[in-house]
Amino acid sequence: MASATTSPTIPLQHDLLTGMEWGAAQVRDVLQLAADVKARPDRYRGALAGRFLALIFEKPSLRTRVTFEVGIASLGGSATFLDHTASHLGEREAVADVARSLERWTNGIVARLFKQSVLEELAQNARIPVINALTDRFHPCQAISDFFTLEEHFGALRGLKIAYVGDGNNVCHSLLSVGARLGAHIRIAVPAGYEPDSGVVAEARRAARETRGKIEIVNSPEEAIAGVQAIYTDVWTSMGQESEALSRTAAFKGFQVNNELFAHAAPEAVFMHCLPAHRGMEVSDAVMDSPRSIVFDQAENRLHVQKAILLTLLS
Repeated sequence: MASATTSPTIPLQHDLLTGMEWGAAQVRDVLQLAADVKARPDRYRGALAGRFLALIFEKPSLRTRVTFEVGIASLGGSATFLDHTASHLGEREAVADVARSLERWTNGIVARLFKQSVLEELAQNARIPVINALTDRFHPCQAISDFFTLEEHFGALRGLKIAYVGDGNNVCHSLLSVGARLGAHIRIAVPAGYEPDSGVVAEARRAARETRGKIEIVNSPEEAIAGVQAIYTDVWTSMGQESEALSRTAAFKGFQVNNELFAHAAPEAVFMHCLPAHRGMEVSDAVMDSPRSIVFDQAENRLHVQKAILLTLLS
């Protein structure tokens, strides 16, 4: 089992709802386990034999769904997909009743929901681990995978300079939370009025003080990117914000990551995106398809990191 191999310190029967509930040592344990899972996958075959995972998805998904389904299967377990794209969780049946039913049949729940509050209600009523596969507030699995990818490329995360250019959204929140726990230096560049949540920023700064990390919020992409080793962006209009698409496109003018903007970064800088990307909007084709783009490394590593999360929480 994973615990016999790596001795993770994260308690079993714990949730991953925001990433803020895990300390720096716990995040590092998962990164270490993910590296071992990726290097020696055969060691973990059958590690979760007999474990069953429920996937509740209100939003479409490629990377998240496939990597969790393939991940649990490669560890010897099984997944059941519950499609809630037509009716949101809680509409047909009380969220608490769903949680109390699923805990009788499965060993964990992976939920991709519109509202963080619904995810938390699910976790409050389930005696099995609940994993956030994306909500309107956080995307912790993505951020942990992103820092795993950065560690592969640069060898160390403490002091690594990362610029996020775009909307202060769920991905931005999780990059702040996870990056702060790993001692990274993160600059967020957003148009005025699109800043990340002030409470998330304050918590990230608190965590960063303990790890010698650094958190900066600016309104200039050029200022954010100056000298950084990694440039990250995401879509300007997230799922559920389609009615704001025109106003957001206008607000984010000048925030596209293109060759001109990239020139402000360090020579070794890489480009990152959680995908799917809107080419020609937040990123140019020239950057997206360049040798410095590591977006598909990020996508691959979702599998390894999520396997590590499952091993930690379901073992």
